[in-house]
Amino acid sequence: MPGNHCRGGGTAPPSGREAPASSARPGGGAVAASPPRAPPRRVALPFGGSFGCVLLSLLSSLILCLCGEAMAASDTEEHLQNAGCRTLSLSAHVGFDSLPDQLIRKSIKHGFCFNILCIGETGIGKSALVSSLFNTDFEDSPSTHFLSSVRLRAQTFELQESNVLLKLTVVKTVGFGDQMNKADSYQPIVDYVDAQFEAYLEEELKVIRSLFSYHDTRIHVCLYFISPTGRSLKTIDLLTMRSLDSKVNIIPVIGKADSISKTELQEFKKKIMSELTSNGIRIYQCPTDDETVSEINSITNGYLPFAVVGSMEKVKIGNKMERARQYPWGIVKVENENHCDTIKLRRMLCINMEDLKDKTRAYYESYRRCRLEKLGCRDIGPENKSVSLQEVIETKRLEFCLEVERKEEEIWQRFVQRVKEKAAMLEEAEQQASMPVLTEFEYLTLMHQEEELKLGKEKKLLEDEKTQFVEKKAVTESSQSQVSVSSPVSLKTQGLQKISHQRAMRKFFTFTFITQIAVIF
Repeated sequence: MPGNHCRGGGTAPPSGREAPASSARPGGGAVAASPPRAPPRRVALPFGGSFGCVLLSLLSSLILCLCGEAMAASDTEEHLQNAGCRTLSLSAHVGFDSLPDQLIRKSIKHGFCFNILCIGETGIGKSALVSSLFNTDFEDSPSTHFLSSVRLRAQTFELQESNVLLKLTVVKTVGFGDQMNKADSYQPIVDYVDAQFEAYLEEELKVIRSLFSYHDTRIHVCLYFISPTGRSLKTIDLLTMRSLDSKVNIIPVIGKADSISKTELQEFKKKIMSELTSNGIRIYQCPTDDETVSEINSITNGYLPFAVVGSMEKVKIGNKMERARQYPWGIVKVENENHCDTIKLRRMLCINMEDLKDKTRAYYESYRRCRLEKLGCRDIGPENKSVSLQEVIETKRLEFCLEVERKEEEIWQRFVQRVKEKAAMLEEAEQQASMPVLTEFEYLTLMHQEEELKLGKEKKLLEDEKTQFVEKKAVTESSQSQVSVSSPVSLKTQGLQKISHQRAMRKFFTFTFITQIAVIF
């Protein structure tokens, strides 16, 4: 296929997809899977761009992987012989030495996928760096500092160069570091990484699964952007990397490294590596056990963390246009290794892309083991004997059935107890409803006697009050007669006293009459 170009016509929104990572549920219990992704966006690559080394190196890594497997097979030859397997020599050519070529053709036909997670504060240069690494402009909408929580924006692109297709997924943090609570910044990222593991595990455990065509969204590498302060790492940097170093390959990078001098940059790199080591944070180190890449990987490890500069703007330098950043004091070339480490980072990703995927599979295996152990699955039984998955499933099924039977028995016992209690209540109510008339008459008679005694006591109190009233009246009349002898009382005053006396007597006789009627009835 001539040149570097785009294949197909699928499109996706330029701004990608924003998804709050808290929808996911963390390791304990079920984890919510991430929302459906937008269709992959096909991006045209500039002709003659340096991105060709990225995809072509995938094939080289694959061949190296096959060679490594062959070497490992030769190392285990003695073990296989001890197990009863003999090594024989061929008398003529058979043809199965073409298996690596078949695997390469199949891989090219199926394509490759690579997932990058970019973590960093807003405006630190995440989009510019990714565009510079892959020599294409990934159009992205600007972010804001006024989000209530961290969000993760995932974009999927299909990049093609020559006859190699790469499905690239770039996940970027939006609003990272803008929250007062540090946990609000890194916890959604951890949940998102776990959600991708959980989605792959669910696909893996399906009865009818299609892992070959499944879009693997597990994060292969995390580019953690560090602010170029020149002093030390922030607390949020240490917390975030510590929570992710057991789940993803972390590569620390210093964003916008052209904002500090070279001397300050070297000192800053040493401080960062010292703090990472003292805090027990593991970062990705290029493997040096492969002789073909051990030398270049050893040199690359010495550049960590990478001081990167990203830009898609082209500046005329001499007679040609180069991607660079122009300042009043000079020009910083993006693809000049003396100016920044962007090319070194690209080379590291190219050479070790398969190793990054292998380590991601190891992280996934750890997550898968923890999840299955929580579900009760074991490889070794109580007697240190190997247990098959069918036996584990059958054991769990029997345990579940026994638990269901036990709960059914408990529910039945509670039901029987409540039925007995209800039957006793109904029987008592029926007995009360069927009481004979005579018994009810005796009950009313007893109540009448009690009321009669109560009214007798009240009558006695009233009579005592009446006697006291008569005595007071006699005393009052005698005192009034004495006063009338000494000083005449007006006729009007005598009339009022007489009226009040009559009213009091009327009330007294009325109350006495009502009391007697109540006693009678």
